[in-house]
Amino acid sequence: MLKKCLRLGACLLPALLVVGCATQQAPYDYTAFKQAKPRSIVVLPPLNNSPDLKATYSMLSQVTHPLAEAGYYVLPVAVVDETFKQNGLTSGADIHAVAPAKIQEIFGADAALYITVSKYGTSYQVIDSVTAVTADARLVDLKTGTVLWTGAASASSNEGGNNGGNLLGALITAAVKQIINTTTDASHPLAGVASARLLSGGLNNGLLYGPRSVNYSKN
Repeated sequence: MLKKCLRLGACLLPALLVVGCATQQAPYDYTAFKQAKPRSIVVLPPLNNSPDLKATYSMLSQVTHPLAEAGYYVLPVAVVDETFKQNGLTSGADIHAVAPAKIQEIFGADAALYITVSKYGTSYQVIDSVTAVTADARLVDLKTGTVLWTGAASASSNEGGNNGGNLLGALITAAVKQIINTTTDASHPLAGVASARLLSGGLNNGLLYGPRSVNYSKN
């Protein structure tokens, strides 16, 4: 019996090691990022894969602050958006399809930030009403088309967990939250939280600090 247990343990050990390694996030390779040394960023209107039409501009309106705080010059997002509209490009999909070299020619920025919103809005979950925003981003060198960095982040109204209580009270609370959330766009402040988590400088595997940051030498 002991020998059987030892053999079983030997067989399971590699699998356990694989599972354990899978939970650890490997350090991001910043080689291309450090070589490119981008100073200015043009943020393209986000691609919206959520059912809520407000997602694109809710996210777009809140990305400048964390990028500027990270030490980058960010082209005014309203000007960038209007420039695309004047050239007949109104959807995120069409804008994201423009060649990096063309974007560089128009705006003169070093890099472009491509954002995709995959989740934005409130969902009713029997005894709770949860509002969540999830987005991912990639920073692209406009001169070469090289991807310098990719990341993802989320924010949820339910991050504090369920405080308990009776079932009837939970159902009433969920219904009230659903009404409030659908009439006031509760996702908008969460888009700000997700933007900060996604684009703030110096985070683990996040954006490197830009040249305008006092922390630039720490990259």
